[in-house]
Amino acid sequence: MDKYIGIVEFAGIAMWLLSQSDAAVNGTVGSGAGSPVSNLVSRLGSFTFSRTSSGRVETATDSESDEAASVGGSFFETLTSSEFYKNTKVGDISGSFRWAPFLALQTSDTFLTMLLLLSKYRMKSLPVVEVGGDKIENIITQSSVVHMLAECVGLSWFESWGTKKLSELGLPIMKPSKLVKVNEDQPVLKAFQLMREKGVGGLPVMDTSGAKAIGNISIRDVQYLLTAPKIYKEHRSITTKDFLSAVRHHLQEQCEASPLLHDVITCKKDDTIKDIILKLDSEKIHRIYVVDDKGNTEGVITLRDIISKLVHEPRHYFGDFFDGVVPLPANSTV
Repeated sequence: MDKYIGIVEFAGIAMWLLSQSDAAVNGTVGSGAGSPVSNLVSRLGSFTFSRTSSGRVETATDSESDEAASVGGSFFETLTSSEFYKNTKVGDISGSFRWAPFLALQTSDTFLTMLLLLSKYRMKSLPVVEVGGDKIENIITQSSVVHMLAECVGLSWFESWGTKKLSELGLPIMKPSKLVKVNEDQPVLKAFQLMREKGVGGLPVMDTSGAKAIGNISIRDVQYLLTAPKIYKEHRSITTKDFLSAVRHHLQEQCEASPLLHDVITCKKDDTIKDIILKLDSEKIHRIYVVDDKGNTEGVITLRDIISKLVHEPRHYFGDFFDGVVPLPANSTV
């Protein structure tokens, strides 16, 4: 019988690619001549950010990178033709994930266990397996839990809890000074680097004043740097504001539906938790930004924040399971 040892998500792969490229540029990983990572980076080129006297952000790239961007089409065309792509195994990426070995729910586990893993213990999705079974029965995500809550509208327990204001529940949890964000004139690569460094799945793009959010970029949006040729050609210098505009244009051309096509979704501290759940579920988004009466961004509320307000972990509920019993792989980056 095959044993499950991990789960691969797009966000994890994207983060791993970014970290490997950064490390190779800095000479800390695969720096030897002919190594897969260094070969790929030499084709993509290293980059540095600088600002001109007019305020425009520019990057310095090598000639190979410029040539690859002009004739290579998309990132994937360059990536799939490299030895780095051909030689990389799934096991090489395993260290980019939070838990190892494979952490899954069993059908006999309690609802409380599921909610705690998706909130306090920062799991984004949980495979469900039968004890001794040889297949994954289902996958439960944070989004599916919030959708389930939206389906509970009208039930007495939900209405009693759902009518509470965000401020009454201690939301947003994060202080405004701790909010991870980027300005509209910063390179979009900086946004993805911040997500990797800070361990967040998305962040707001702020206007020039730094007070109002004009958009949201999530780790999944890195796909447009990789797959849209027009965006890829400018990927080293394109600002977050221009990236959002370019992605919207790309989505319209492809007739694809996406939250990126809409204005940034916001709420106020006086809104009820029920309002927020319904908005997150209907818009199919993972975070909503809290604003004051002037529209200034005060914080963010994520799916995890909402789930965390449903549960309290009893003392010693998991014993010492999360105190180092679960080993991390040798190539762990978390």
